[in-house]
Amino acid sequence: MVNKIIHDALMIWVTIEPIGTVVLFSALTSRLSPTERRKTATMAIAYSAIILLCAILVGQIILTAMGIQLISLQIAGGIILFLFGLQMIFGRMVTAFSQPEAGHDIAVFPLAIPSIVGPESIMVVILLTDNYLHSVATQAITAGVMLGVLAVTYVLMLLAEHLLRIIGKNGAAILERIMGIILATLSVDLIIDAFAGIFQWTIPKP
Repeated sequence: MVNKIIHDALMIWVTIEPIGTVVLFSALTSRLSPTERRKTATMAIAYSAIILLCAILVGQIILTAMGIQLISLQIAGGIILFLFGLQMIFGRMVTAFSQPEAGHDIAVFPLAIPSIVGPESIMVVILLTDNYLHSVATQAITAGVMLGVLAVTYVLMLLAEHLLRIIGKNGAAILERIMGIILATLSVDLIIDAFAGIFQWTIPKP
């Protein structure tokens, strides 16, 4: 159980990518008052938690209704996560989301979506709470781990200005690349586990 908690925490952490969110949050809220920054961070985390909890509760049900096997999502998700990890390793510009759409709450876009909650994090929480592999209690623990990562992200967002002053943008870039390497490694494990499952299914037992 401890190993699963550590594994889940790493997977969720590197897909939510708190450091990248901190950089984006700092850029988007630089002209806001401390009260407004705190409110924006709170709403962004609240929206993110709701989306990811909904993915845990009904994500697999929707996939099953669509006739999509979870192992197919595991392979596709592993490939996408690997590409996402490469993107983190080789650098990704946050300026693409630095200008929010007119009339939209920045807590929703681009902070909650796609900075905190992207396709990769939704896929990960669905895979980590597979109804066929994990009990309700285990899934609840994974959900708790996810909420814990979001709580840490929230604290980092509140401390964004101080953190960036300490580690600098270069330090943030280094951390992002380290997380990218970890994510790429974990995504390869996902793909290997999926093909191992297929291999076991296709070979008759003696």
